[in-house]
Amino acid sequence: MSERRVAAIVYDFDGTLAAGNIQEHTFIPELLGIDKGTFWDDVKAQAKAHDADEILVYMWRMLETARDKKKEVTRAVLKEHGCKTPLFEGVDSWFGRINAYAEEEGLILEHYVISSGIEEMISGCSIFGEFKRVFASRFIYDSNGVAIWPGVAVNYTTKTQFLFRINKGIDNTFDNVAINKWIPLDKRPVPFTRMIFIGDGETDIPAMKMVRHQGGHSIAVFDPRKWERNELQGKIHGLIAEDRVHFVAPADYREQQQLDITVKGILGRYARS
Repeated sequence: MSERRVAAIVYDFDGTLAAGNIQEHTFIPELLGIDKGTFWDDVKAQAKAHDADEILVYMWRMLETARDKKKEVTRAVLKEHGCKTPLFEGVDSWFGRINAYAEEEGLILEHYVISSGIEEMISGCSIFGEFKRVFASRFIYDSNGVAIWPGVAVNYTTKTQFLFRINKGIDNTFDNVAINKWIPLDKRPVPFTRMIFIGDGETDIPAMKMVRHQGGHSIAVFDPRKWERNELQGKIHGLIAEDRVHFVAPADYREQQQLDITVKGILGRYARS
């Protein structure tokens, strides 16, 4: 009997598995007490004023705004707000179904997240235990467990670094020696040629394109409730026209929907190659 091979699905989180940005549902309106539009307008203005990375700026503004309102941001607080994040249809049952299909095809399927969102908030979601590793933005905490500084900021270009960490079997962020060590392609635990990247936004474009060019497959998903918006259709048109993705599908993870059929088709190809 031939050895089962490893395949992987790597997901963005916000807008891919869950609707909207994870901070917008309760953290910004309830803990910070401000409108999400006001928060993001401030982030963009501060990033431009300081010529700064927008991910670092939004993490800074989360903490600074909370301090201004005499609120403490702890892991527990972030996890509590993260658990209220609404997931797209079918996500709760997706992993069991797609794992079973992969096993039938002779594959060991691993799931990863690479997200600009907050890891501590993602850890509060019901599906957190489905992932072998979540690489996302996260904070550093003081001795009292209060967040004081961004520890990891995942932006559109650093997402590609984490793809290589997955590819080489590196499950941490700090090790800059291992990530740069040469490993023969056939010795890497998760080959790009059996990797699927699923994302929705501009911060996913480098990752989508890199996985595609390395021999894997990339899928762009969109919120089906927003399909009528011209802006969304234009974005999807661009991803296809510019050769960034192989497939486009609604973020509907239910059985026999377009995304389910597409992913199963790709896994079937991996099983036969």
